[in-house]
Order: sequence, then C-alpha cells, then structure tokens
Amino acid sequence: MKAFRTSLIAAALLAGASLAAQAADLLDDVKSRGTLRVAVEGTYPPFNFKDAKGQLDGFDVDIAKAIAAKLGVKPEFTTTEWSGILAGLQAGKYDVIVNQVAATDERRKTFDFSAPYVTSYPQLIVRANETRPLQSPADLKGKKIGVGQGSNFADLAKTWDGAEVRTYPGATEYLQDLATGRIDAALNDSLLIPYLKEKTKLPVKAGAAIGKPATNAIPFRKGSPKFQAAIDKAIADLQADGTYARISTKWFERDVSKPIDNK
Repeated sequence: MKAFRTSLIAAALLAGASLAAQAADLLDDVKSRGTLRVAVEGTYPPFNFKDAKGQLDGFDVDIAKAIAAKLGVKPEFTTTEWSGILAGLQAGKYDVIVNQVAATDERRKTFDFSAPYVTSYPQLIVRANETRPLQSPADLKGKKIGVGQGSNFADLAKTWDGAEVRTYPGATEYLQDLATGRIDAALNDSLLIPYLKEKTKLPVKAGAAIGKPATNAIPFRKGSPKFQAAIDKAIADLQADGTYARISTKWFERDVSKPIDNK
C-alpha cells in the first residue's frame, strides 16, 4: 500500500510539473535564455536579405533587433523558406517570425499575433515591357500568376476565376520566371516594388494594386499572454521614441505603419 501511495504521489508530481511546463510563458523562456529566436526568409529584400558580406539586413531584421533590445535580449536569426516558415514556428524551432506575415483569421486559429507593425496591400508585378491591360482579376483569366507557396497572396490569387496560379518557395524564384517570360505576372507586397525598381536589374515594374489593404504582424505560438503584452509594448515604444520611423524611413522613405491610398 505504501508503494502504491508513493507511486500516486510521484505521478501527481510529474503531472504537476508537466502542467507547469505547458503553462510557462514564452517571455520567461526568452528572458532566461537571453535571446529572441527570430525566423526570416533571408531572401526577401528589402524586408530581409543577405548583404554583400553575407550578413542579414533589411527592414524586418532592423525591426527584430530593435524589439529584442526593448525586451533586453539579443536576437538570434534563423533563415528558412517561406513555404515552411509557419510550420517551423508551430514546431517550436524559433520564437517568432518577423517576415511580413499577414495576420489572417485563418492563421489566428493556430498562432497569436503581436499588434500590427506594417500596413500594405497586394500589388501585381509585371515585366517592364508589358503592354497588356492587367488591371483586375478579369484581366488575369488564362494568365500564369506567380506567388509564394502558403502566402496570403497565393490565397488571394486562387480566388481569381480562370487564373493559372503557380506557387514558388519565395519571391526570388518567381521574379526570375517573370523576367524570363515563364509567367505573366506575380503578386506580392506593394512595399516590395520600389526596391525592385531601385536596387535590382530585373526587367520588371509595378502593376496594378489589387485587393484590400492588410496589416502584417509578428506571430508566435499560442498561450503566452506575458510575451504578447511585452512584444506589443516593445512595438509601441519603438513608435513612441522615433526608432520605428527611423527604420521605416531608411528602407521606404515613409512610415509604413500608416495606410497609404493605393489608387
């Protein structure tokens, strides 16, 4: 009987420890570790990419570093293809994704999100010599459209009747196919277009704005209210002290937390 009682006590202690582990807030882990583990694609300029020295750079990289500083920890970056980035977050490979993730209702079923830190809208990208009137979903019927696999842009393009949607691991791949004529247009974030025009030699240009403005935020696994409050405060503090405006102006020449008329 004594052995049985001891076993019950041990089982209860183990169960309690398990529940405590499950209840641990991500903020505690981040503070204890001293690092914020951040996932980015690393191939999505000007948001995140590797510079000539092989170092990560870009708007999202600067934002992630600033948020980590506000939390009192160091950023630790992981690069991974967009097609698997959300699955990696769910599996606990990193703490957050800072990579222009649209906070859709569907994604909110699986993840919690920070307050929005970017407002933008979907925009077509076409070849520089394009003369066809590609202005609406009706114009894209029978056309090949390149999008990132698993992106909200892919979800949007798949609603267009008659469009042939082709998915790619990331922007680099479908922009190359667009430039060589393998697809007719691509769909991506409007903030990407000025960078393409100024920093790359690809023969592409901005097409029509298509779709509604959307907010991008930082996703993390559910169940960490202290972490959510801390990251929201970090974003608010960055906006209040001018850090956000400085970073945003550096990359986009304006404050991209505010909506812009896309007409």
